[in-house]
Amino acid sequence: MVDSNEMTINLVVLGRTQTGKSAAGNSLLGSSDFESHRSPSSVTTCCSLGRSCRISGIIRRSGCELALRVQVLDTPSYPHSGLSKEQVTDTVRSALAHHFGEEGLHLALLVLRADLPLCPDESDHTIQFIQELLGPTWKDFTAVLLTHADKAEKAGFSEEAYLHSASSTLLSLLSSVQHKYIFLDNQKTIIKEERAIVLRKLLNFIRQNNYHVLLLKHSKE
Repeated sequence: MVDSNEMTINLVVLGRTQTGKSAAGNSLLGSSDFESHRSPSSVTTCCSLGRSCRISGIIRRSGCELALRVQVLDTPSYPHSGLSKEQVTDTVRSALAHHFGEEGLHLALLVLRADLPLCPDESDHTIQFIQELLGPTWKDFTAVLLTHADKAEKAGFSEEAYLHSASSTLLSLLSSVQHKYIFLDNQKTIIKEERAIVLRKLLNFIRQNNYHVLLLKHSKE
C-alpha cells in the first residue's frame, strides 16, 4: 500500500522451466521487462523486479477509484538446468526479503502449464520448495496460474471441462490453495481488457485473505 489514492500489490512468480513464468510476469505488468523465449536450458538465472505504471479502472474503495501498481518478482525455475536447489532457494529467499521485506508479499503465483499433466512427484517437489520459501502459511499466500490456456482450449477443453478432466494431483493442489487459480494465455500479447480481468481476480484473492501480507526476513529458518 502507498497512499489513500493508490494501491500496490506485490507478486512473485514461481515454477518449473518453460512453464511461462517470465511471460506471465510480463503480461501482469503490461511490459516486456523479463526475458522470455524458448530454450533448451533454463532462461532465468537470477531474480529481477518489474514495476507497472499506474493502472486505472481496476479497483475502488469507499466509492473512490484507486490507482493500482503491480510489482512482480521473476525468479529462476526449480528444478533449474544450471543451478542447484540450494542456489535457487537462497537466491529467491534473498530477493523476496530485499524487495518485499518491509512491504510484504501479497501472492506467490505458482505457474503451471495447462496443456501438460501435473504428476505427483512434480507436485510434491514444488510444494516442498514453496513451503521452504514461504513457511507454514504458504497456502494462504499462493495462487495457481495455468499458462498456455489457449492450447487446452484448442484441444476442446472449456475451463469447466478442463477441471473435470484434471488429474487428482492438480485438483488436490487447487483445493489446498482454496481454489485460487487463473487461466492465462501468455503466448500472445495480453490485451488491456484481459489484463484487467486477471488483475481483478488477483485482487479478489488478496481481498479474501483480508489484504494480509507475508513478511519476509533474510535469515533462514
